[in-house]
Amino acid sequence: QAVANASVFCDALGLPTPHSAIVPVMLGTPERALAASAMLAEAGIEVIAIRPPTVPPGTARLRFAFTCHHRAEDI
Repeated sequence: QAVANASVFCDALGLPTPHSAIVPVMLGTPERALAASAMLAEAGIEVIAIRPPTVPPGTARLRFAFTCHHRAEDI
């Protein structure tokens, strides 16, 4: 169910079909990733910004993690 939930998310955003319940959304710069994470947090959505040195420079991203407990309306 978690991967199915990730698939619903990816379909809605036009992202490639996921192979796991973790969906990275590439934003490029740490600043963009942190700003997007903060904006989503204000809306009550917890999404972690992953940035260098954890990932290579220029590949900062948001890490969406889906579980079987997410409801369709949550996604």
